[in-house]
Order: sequence, then structure tokens, then C-alpha cells
Amino acid sequence: MRILLLVDCYLPDTKSSAKLIHDLAVEFHRLHHDVIVAAPDNALSEPIQITNDEGITVLRIRTGQIKGATKVIRAINEARLSQVIWKAGRHFFKANPCDLIVFYSPSIFFGSLVQKLKSLWNCKTYLVLRDIFPQWAVDTGVLKEGPVCWFFRHKERQQYRAADVIGVQSPANLQYFSQHGLQDGYNLEVLYNWATLNENKIDLLNDRKRLGLEDKVVFFYGGNIGVAQELNNIIRLADSVRGRPDIHFLLVGDGSEVPHLKAKIHQSALDNISVHSPVTQQQYLGMLSQYDVGLISLNRNLKTHNYPGKMLGYMYFSMPILANINIGNDLKDILEESRAGFVCISGEQNKLREYALKLAEDKQLRRQMGKNARALLEETFCVSCAASQILSNM
Repeated sequence: MRILLLVDCYLPDTKSSAKLIHDLAVEFHRLHHDVIVAAPDNALSEPIQITNDEGITVLRIRTGQIKGATKVIRAINEARLSQVIWKAGRHFFKANPCDLIVFYSPSIFFGSLVQKLKSLWNCKTYLVLRDIFPQWAVDTGVLKEGPVCWFFRHKERQQYRAADVIGVQSPANLQYFSQHGLQDGYNLEVLYNWATLNENKIDLLNDRKRLGLEDKVVFFYGGNIGVAQELNNIIRLADSVRGRPDIHFLLVGDGSEVPHLKAKIHQSALDNISVHSPVTQQQYLGMLSQYDVGLISLNRNLKTHNYPGKMLGYMYFSMPILANINIGNDLKDILEESRAGFVCISGEQNKLREYALKLAEDKQLRRQMGKNARALLEETFCVSCAASQILSNM
């Protein structure tokens, strides 16, 4: 069958969603399906670009800036995604009918486009729901209840209505729909995040030497650096172990909180933590292959739950995980039961320090937890499992 994958960014973007959709597209292609990936791209010089990558047709549509834009500009440009993509791509869509649409959230603004395509093609639709917005923004104080929030909730529900099946990323996410009286309105299931088990291209630059991190135990964080991550916890952790020259914290990524974090690091005169700008996907994988512990951090006020995509890269490279998460997140259960890492609730700084020191001081513990993390990936978070589950609904 022909499958359309709709996402708000695609490779070479380094966001986890770009990598997730790429891995899923490759797996669908391996299963002999005809695969199209459609994504916005504000860097295009032409309104539309069509390329072929690894046997996958990639349709890029020029849109306004989303990543790195101010909140207002981002909201305006995201709200216009469906309209802009349809206007620029309608001839392509009419000439390439699909049997299945798999669309990814975030963004919440694909609902009207999916409805239009669903009507045009009379096809099935599957929503991969990785981010329950605007609820998390309300929980963290980024967004207040009011007209803007109402508009976002309207778009959220429009997106849900466009889906024949909604795959949430953890059992705890099902509670959101139950708590809001939505459990009977939609066809819901748990669809875990996924990763390929065979990365072919990895840029193996010696980043330890380049960044002066030789002979150190490096705690690595890669991904978005925003309010939802509450990375102040990691700065406080670095401050609490500043007397340990063998420990370093490396944060790689971009986001709204980067200036604040850099200022905090400078004010506290910390030399055991550094913030690195985003790198290419292959450079990122190369970094993961060299460092010792993978960091996860989530804002304590979040009431929705998720398994951050960055966790998959940690597990692929057999890294133990040190997670600092919100109350009730069932990521705690899965990591502790598999003994793939240590988990504490955001704000438990003494416990976080205790776990960090255990991992820094015990190489054998890191090695065993890393092996457990890789086993967890292979058993639960493999891309073949996700592809098979999505296709089974069709």
C-alpha cells in the first residue's frame, strides 16, 4: 500500500520526531510499502521540493519559521501549516493517493489537512500522539487558560477527530483522556516510541578529546532545552558535585531556556557543565556512542506523561539512564523494573546526587545497566514492533 507520513520536521533536522519518522518510513519501505514523507521546511527557496531518500519520497513544503521563532510567530506559522501544505502540495496529493496517513503530534495543527486528505483518498488515519498540548503548557505555566488556550484545545480535538486510531506513548497517557471524559470518543491504544536496531552511518569524531572530556564520566543530555525539561535540576546537580573533577555534564541542543541556563552556569562559575549547540543527526549519534550516562529531565508540574525520544538513543548505545521526572510518570516503572537506570522525582536533589555518584563511581554498574537498557530497547521499543502495530489497525 502507499503510506503518507506527516510530521512537522524531517531529517536532517535533529529533533527526535524527525528521526522517529525516518526510522518508521525506512521500516515501512523494508516491508515493501510505497512511502511518502511530507514535512514543512522554512529554508526552501522554492514552494515545494520532492526528493527520493533511501527509496522514500520526501515532500518538503516551504512554510514560515517554526523552530527558533518567537512564541507568537511560531504559533501563527504552525496554525497555518495545514493551509500552506495543502495549497502548495495539492497537485502532488491529488496525483498520489494514499491508503494510510500516519501523522505525528506535535504539531497539533495537522487536523484539517488530514481530514481533507482522508476525504480525498477515502483512507485510514493513525495519529502518533507524543505530546499532549496545550495541557503540558498549562501545567508548567507557559500558557494560561483563556482565548488562546481555547483555540489550541479546539485544534487539539480537531486533530483527534481526524484519527481513526490514536497511539499514545505510555499507559499513563490514557488517563488524560479518561480524566477529560474523552475515553469513549476516540479509538486509543498505547504505541511505544521506537528506534532502528541498526544504525549504519555514525560520525565517530573524537568528541571527548575535542571537548576536553577525556578521563571524565560524562552525563549526556541531548534534545530540546525548554521549560518542559526543567534543566535547572541538572545545573543544581552539577553544582552539588563541583568538587568531583572526574564528572562532567554535557547538554547538547537548543530551546527557549538556553540563554537562561548559560547565564546560570556563568553566575555559579561552574566548569563541570557545558551547553553545546545542536549538531547533525550523525554527529549526535557519534556523541552518544562515546559518553557514559544518558540524562532525562522533565518538569515537576507536568500532569501528562511521556517517554522522551532521546531515551531511545541512550538505549541503542547501551547507556544507563539517570532520569529526573514528574510524579506519576510510568517511565519510572519501566526503567526500574528493567534495571536500565535510576529514577527520581523532579526536585529530589539529594537522591539525584546520590544516583549520579553511584553511576560515576561504579563502571561495572554503568555497564550492566547499559546492557539492560539495550535489552529493553530490543524487547519493547523496536521500530518493527511499532510498524506492525500501526499496520494491524488498518
